[in-house]
Amino acid sequence: MESRRIEILDGWRALSILFVLMGHFIPVGPKDWELNSALALSGLALFFVLSGFLITRCLLERQDIADFLRRRLFRIVPLAWLAMSILAIWNRPDMITMAANLLFVANLLPGRLMEGGGHLWSLCVEAQFYIGIALLVAACGRRGLYVLPLLAGSVTMARVHAGAQIDIATWLRADEILAGATVALLCHHDRTAAWMKRSPNFLPVLLLALLLASSRQSAGLLHFVRPYAAAGAIGISIYAFPAMLRRLFASRPAAYVAGISYALYVYHGMLAVTWLGTGEALARYLKRPLLILATFAAAHVSTVYFERPFVACGKRLGGR
Repeated sequence: MESRRIEILDGWRALSILFVLMGHFIPVGPKDWELNSALALSGLALFFVLSGFLITRCLLERQDIADFLRRRLFRIVPLAWLAMSILAIWNRPDMITMAANLLFVANLLPGRLMEGGGHLWSLCVEAQFYIGIALLVAACGRRGLYVLPLLAGSVTMARVHAGAQIDIATWLRADEILAGATVALLCHHDRTAAWMKRSPNFLPVLLLALLLASSRQSAGLLHFVRPYAAAGAIGISIYAFPAMLRRLFASRPAAYVAGISYALYVYHGMLAVTWLGTGEALARYLKRPLLILATFAAAHVSTVYFERPFVACGKRLGGR
């Protein structure tokens, strides 16, 4: 696959964060349908798959480990550390808890995630993947990336063995991000890319429906299909997708939501434990519009005035 921006991925990133926000903020359907958990888990699966896909694609095209780590550092760490610092003022954690969060290993140490920062376990998985894949490429070159599909299958088998349908420990959750890496490897080769181009346009939509079904709390063994349903939907959609959805996913609103999606994810969990997100059920849901508005406002300001300067700095240092 040639080096180019894939606009449709903006739509998937926007959909992933909207699924998470809907799952956490808005009651969707009767409780028996378990749609809120399905949306939240599906959104996270899409988020991880996109990350694995884009990171692997980047390293396939440019084997510059120092530049890769520098860009990831300036993209992820500033906002994460800002959020953790704010939460530390709120929670007053002990030194071990604070260190576990700042070093992105809090998902591996039970009880070390702070109130308002429980969702930041996913950033730990991300950061650990960045370091792991960088070490892999540094040691083995691009050929080392072809180990990732085997690792994806191994993590899924470990989940099956442990009965871990939903977990935050990296060794029991990384199959989602590794499935995205696998799709990047498939897209990199003309033969498999040609096969995906021959797929029916509706197939990604069916896979998205399967993803939602596999993300329900009571999905049983379908939980182990979740990484691959998400990866298949995203990967095939690059080549085969309904025209109307392609236009929507590549639209400017989708690009905007995708652009602030990281900040939306970080702030939504933090604001949910404030006055805006707490209280009796009726009062809590009456405040939901304010909570959603505050989340988007905080994400916009953070992205434009806090995160982008750091990202630009990382790019400048890379250019040097």
